[in-house]
Amino acid sequence: MPTKKPSNRKKPAKLKLASSSRYSLKSMLPFLLVFAVVGTIMLWRTFAATPAGDYIVVLQDNASSDAVADKHAKAYGLEIKFKYKNVVRGYAARIPEARLADLRKNSEVQFISPDLPVELLSQSVGTGVGRVKAVNKANKGSGINVAVIDSGIDTTHPDLAANIAGGTSCSKGGRGYSDGNGHGTHVAGIIAARNNDFGVVGVAPEAKLWAVKVLDDKGAGSISNVICGIDFVDSKSPAKGGPIKVANLSLGSPGTDDGNCGNSNGDALHKSICQLHKDGVAIVAAAGNGGQDLSSANAMVPAAYNEVLAVSALNDSDGAPCGVGAASSYGSDDTLAYFTGYAGSASDQGHMIAAPGVNIYSTNKGGTYTLKTGTSMASPHVAGAAALYIATHLGAAPSIVYGALLAVGEPKNVNFNSECTGSGGRKSSSSGFSHTDPSGRNPEVELRADGL
Repeated sequence: MPTKKPSNRKKPAKLKLASSSRYSLKSMLPFLLVFAVVGTIMLWRTFAATPAGDYIVVLQDNASSDAVADKHAKAYGLEIKFKYKNVVRGYAARIPEARLADLRKNSEVQFISPDLPVELLSQSVGTGVGRVKAVNKANKGSGINVAVIDSGIDTTHPDLAANIAGGTSCSKGGRGYSDGNGHGTHVAGIIAARNNDFGVVGVAPEAKLWAVKVLDDKGAGSISNVICGIDFVDSKSPAKGGPIKVANLSLGSPGTDDGNCGNSNGDALHKSICQLHKDGVAIVAAAGNGGQDLSSANAMVPAAYNEVLAVSALNDSDGAPCGVGAASSYGSDDTLAYFTGYAGSASDQGHMIAAPGVNIYSTNKGGTYTLKTGTSMASPHVAGAAALYIATHLGAAPSIVYGALLAVGEPKNVNFNSECTGSGGRKSSSSGFSHTDPSGRNPEVELRADGL
């Protein structure tokens, strides 16, 4: 190297290559490449170690979900899981916590919701169809399409296969939209198991089923999975020229209704449900098994949303009204099960109904049958009844469907249609009422299909 004595005069600092052949661009190239690769690896490791969380990003209504999601992924280091195009414009992603605040400020973003887990609303391993008086009806829901947003459906089950119209999977793992858990298959059988002289029969045995898989084989999933399923259903809603008119969600996550379709409290699930309701799909959801008031802070959504018909669980042991069957660990016959969610406010009473939810015998994965208990089992009775009503009232809006089911329901503490006394009637040894509510928490009517 030259040994020239440095000048005392200060010069601007510059990065430059030495003119000596020893430090030529050609000779330095391997070292520059190494530095670039090492720097990239170090940068990647730093990013990988950065704490990240799962969120749902709701974009402005006129945004292109595909284009914006891809752009945001590059700009903010996101891992995209789902893109939504129908019920909301947006995407679900794993977002580095260090970039979350910046993303919230982006003008293309309306709001960001945490992606919380959802749970199945059955409690343990039928009489329900008989109790709601759906047996041997001339109206069998022929041709009405019902989406089962759940763990999928056993596509080869002999009581269900002929009624399955299609489906999609929004859950990880194989099997397509077939059910590896059993919960969705049980729900599907309550709605539309075939009337074929074996197994069980559903409330609407000629309805068509759509298997919308949002939960994996362990029954696990999150709100982003559920919105993916809702987005699929909306793409086949009446407003989009599609056939699906009813959706059942026997699942839930803690949440509340802000009265503004999730726009006030940043609830992407509520915004999605509102759009599906607006697009003509009647939405039926389980009320929850923790004895929650739908108006409380720990209510289950989507059941707590006013755009949904929420369903509580009746304890029925003999498939008939009037309370003369055996009691169970869930309470006396024809009373509301002690665990069920309930409507504590007049507003919630306007979108809640009861249906059998204890020891319900229905289809199971692997072509089998089993008993299950929970509001998960109550909800599909109502979804099947909604299909029956729509079959004779084509084009009815969801709110009309809800009102019709409530109007023909069985009020508590009454001898409904004089069925508990008189000639040929069943007389209760305790009350003479079709069903009762010892807890005083459940004013909702019990589902009856005989009036549809």
